[in-house]
This record gives sequence, C-alpha cells and structure tokens, in this order.
Amino acid sequence: MNRLQVRTTLPATLTAAVFAALVAGCSSSPTGPEQSGAPVESRTGVTPVVAGNVQGNRLPAELTDPKSILSKRSVYFDYDSFEVKAEFKDLVAAHARFLSANRQFKILIQGNTDERGSREYNLALGQKRAEALKKMLVLLGAREDQVESVSLGEEKPKNEGHDDTAWAENRRADILYSGEF
Repeated sequence: MNRLQVRTTLPATLTAAVFAALVAGCSSSPTGPEQSGAPVESRTGVTPVVAGNVQGNRLPAELTDPKSILSKRSVYFDYDSFEVKAEFKDLVAAHARFLSANRQFKILIQGNTDERGSREYNLALGQKRAEALKKMLVLLGAREDQVESVSLGEEKPKNEGHDDTAWAENRRADILYSGEF
C-alpha cells in the first residue's frame, strides 16, 4: 500500500470508529428502578389513582361505577358530522380531568359510523370523529401521548338494525381505557 492509499483509508476508518462509539454511547438503558413521585393533590374533583392501586387490567371504580359520569364512554354524532355535540361536553371534560390527574392511564378512541356511505368515506368520517374527540380531550388537559385515535368505520355497529334508531346508535366515538384494548 502506498502513502496515498493510507491517507485516504485512515480517515474513513477513524470516522467509522468514532461513529460506532457515538452510537454505543447514545444507547439508553435503565440505570436502576424507576422512581415514582409523590401523588399530586387534585383540585379538579377527580381523585388521582395511584398506579399501585390498579391490579392487573382492573380499572378503578370511578371508571366502572354506573353512577359515575366516567363510566359513560360513548359520544354520539349527528349524521355526516364530526362535531362534538354540546350535550357531551361535560362527559368529555370529565374524562380529560381524569386523564390529567392520572397520567399513567392511556385511552383509545374508536370512531364509528353507520352503514350508509362507502367504506372509504366511513373510515375517513370515523377518523375525523375520533380526532375531534382527541383534540377536545387534549385541549381540556389530557396529554397528547395519553390519547390514540382510530377509525373502525361501519365495521363495529352497536345496533345491527337498518333504521334511524340503529344508525343514530352507530354514529359514535367510543373511549376505551388501558386494559380494555
């Protein structure tokens, strides 16, 4: 090998070695057990749930108690609309407060439509419904990374009928908490 070849090869080798060292130095691995902070006082009327109080996939009572607004998980929409109706704003606000006070929880919003319209149209409308609900939750205090939205279109009807009553039940966005999806 002549001197010219050594000079061009050495920098490439050195660059590769430096790059490898940087990549190895940037890897993240836990340095010890995660420490959780002390619970924060809630002034929103929603009691924070300490992660240790949730066993397995069981949800806290306030999410499942039929007397609690948080047990209601569906927001219904008008025909061909993705605007959250005024009658559901308190429900959405209650879920946003719960998520804000309990950062360890995540939700999945499933946007649904009735059977009318093409498959593609209904998937798009279902996504717009889920996104409208997500946007409202985030604006009211939930973190963006706590809320995921998907569209099911017409694929998961709540009512199998083919009339106005059935269609009204199927035009909705459902809220599912971690452990339910």
